Amino acid sequence: MNDTTTRVALVIGGSGGIGREVAERLGRDGIAVAVHYAGSKDKADETVAAVTAAGGRAIAVSGDVADEQAMAAAFDAVEREFGGIDVVVNTAGIMLLAPIATLDLDDLDRMHRTNIRGTFVISQQAARRVRPGGAIVNFSTSVTRLGFPTYGAYVASKGAVEAMTLVLAREMRGKDITVNAVAPGPTATPLFLEGKDQGTIDNLAKAPPLERLGTPSDIAEVVSFLAGPARWMNGQILYANGGIA
Repeated sequence: MNDTTTRVALVIGGSGGIGREVAERLGRDGIAVAVHYAGSKDKADETVAAVTAAGGRAIAVSGDVADEQAMAAAFDAVEREFGGIDVVVNTAGIMLLAPIATLDLDDLDRMHRTNIRGTFVISQQAARRVRPGGAIVNFSTSVTRLGFPTYGAYVASKGAVEAMTLVLAREMRGKDITVNAVAPGPTATPLFLEGKDQGTIDNLAKAPPLERLGTPSDIAEVVSFLAGPARWMNGQILYANGGIA
């Protein structure tokens, strides 16, 4: 293809959940989309098929987000296919919950490898490659404000993501590239719903003034705004949570 006139997005973790919704939304916005996956090629291919069925252009790329060589190769593949990269959205992350007093430190290391090192690796590549006029969008969580019990290690990793986002926005001075993070609240995805009983889900759904859980499409709408028209939004954490915090 190598069409340098079309905006191009790389969606990290784009094979499922919020990432898939983001990929499909950006495709509908007229952006060529590279769908990154770490483990499930079939799901990534399904996302690619959904984007193309709606009239968009998409490919799948793979790699461990914490492996700088693998991610450099993924960015290379996107540039070869589409001619450049304008938007990088990093939705990849893992969430392992336990009280701080009892959390297995191996789980802490796993989360920090993906959520912190992975975000850092993606941010490095994006800072080097995103074209002027582009956008970098990281993902945090509204639990950095809410402070739910058992989320301590996860929130620690996302607090690091927020700090990186603010610093990178300032380091991109003069390059016409925005850097922001989206911090979803309770959102009806498999990652969020796993392990929660119906009572807990119902209580969380009642907490926002809008009295419902968020949906992946709610979050994708915010990403679409940051990826396209939101040129004066920079160095911000956007709490997409229906007013829960």
